[in-house]
Amino acid sequence: MKKKLITMLLVASMAASMAVGCGGKEDPKDTSSNTDGAESTDKEDKEGKEGGSITFMAPDWAIPTDEQLKAFTDETGIEVVVNEVGWDDIRDKLVTAAAGGQAVADVVEVDWSWVGEFYAADWLEPLEVADDVKSDMPTLETFTKDGKVLAIPYANDYRLSYYNTKQYEDAGISGEPQTWDEVYQNCKTLKEKGVCDYPFALPLNAEEKTSTYLMWLAYTMNGVVFNDDGTLNKDSVLAALKYEENLIKDELVDPADKTSSGMDAYKRILSGSANFLTGPTSFVSKSTNEDDCSVIGEITPILVPGKDAKATVTMALPEALGVTKFSENKEDAKKFIEWYTSADMQEKLNETNTAIPTRNSVLKKLIDNGTIQNAGAMMEQAELIASPFPDGIPAYYSEMSNAMYNAINKMALGELSADEAYAEMEAKVAELAAE
Repeated sequence: MKKKLITMLLVASMAASMAVGCGGKEDPKDTSSNTDGAESTDKEDKEGKEGGSITFMAPDWAIPTDEQLKAFTDETGIEVVVNEVGWDDIRDKLVTAAAGGQAVADVVEVDWSWVGEFYAADWLEPLEVADDVKSDMPTLETFTKDGKVLAIPYANDYRLSYYNTKQYEDAGISGEPQTWDEVYQNCKTLKEKGVCDYPFALPLNAEEKTSTYLMWLAYTMNGVVFNDDGTLNKDSVLAALKYEENLIKDELVDPADKTSSGMDAYKRILSGSANFLTGPTSFVSKSTNEDDCSVIGEITPILVPGKDAKATVTMALPEALGVTKFSENKEDAKKFIEWYTSADMQEKLNETNTAIPTRNSVLKKLIDNGTIQNAGAMMEQAELIASPFPDGIPAYYSEMSNAMYNAINKMALGELSADEAYAEMEAKVAELAAE
């Protein structure tokens, strides 16, 4: 476990921050409570100058090494005070602090699903991004609303398909699946021949991974999930729901997937209890790690199937860094993000933090030089990243996802048909979109 730079300099100001729950982080050089006054003016005067200090709140996997942070400080004169916080707590801390007009930190983790909410509340500072960076970083689209870039993605997590080639050989199936119908028919063959009892890994519990799976299934199957007005595209989403319903009825999905975590459902491919998965890019490395995988050498990453041929799009669920609106060190914070997401640092963070680069040029370099092994179609798939949201992530995303995964889970448990599940989620999404 690498040593983290966790500051103790803010202890004196925490009492004041408690008034807004988790509270905002102050400039560590400021020993007074977070009140309006001369100290704020002093910090604003120093903003953007060498010798400043910023706070950085992120989960453990996003924290650079001490050596990397020192290199940034040596280069810019800006000290980085790290606050390592569990991913689940970051959003709540930011919301609580922002509601009180405070910055929980200067630079914060921004999940793709928070973008709409944070934009509507005006909690993130828009960032300037050069055109060459935009063309090299397709996941920027996920963090863009009304033409404004709200955060820069640092960890790529787009959807890629995987299948067990040995099981295909054992079942007499030749060639990788090109369409979702082929995947379905091949899963039936695998089950009928006793090669794999539950070949399709599918999250069905009432949780986020269940709703996002339906989204990218509909997206890769039909090229659309939402209409321009934010409502669900019935033809596409209902077709994807019925596909899942048939997988369940034909017992091609493990009954445990209905109640276990989505990640546990994904991991079945690593043990050989599932043959096919469309899931995180992190499974490229997991499939070659003997601590994670018991069928090393049998799993191949492939392009996601489509309706009539391979899909022409894939969905990304990346993580990013943004500057909080209430930060008093915005220019220094922007310098840090520019450094953190640079091509050089993306390569280094892949080595130290196993982060998948969001710059396609860096990803290609790591695949070509063998740093990322068993990449399969990883690079080709990265070039197909697009967003299924016509107007960016909506502010009501969390409520929408909740309605979707609850309806899907009811369908999985036999309480609703696909048509009924669609009607339930469609009514809620339409209500949210109309507000």
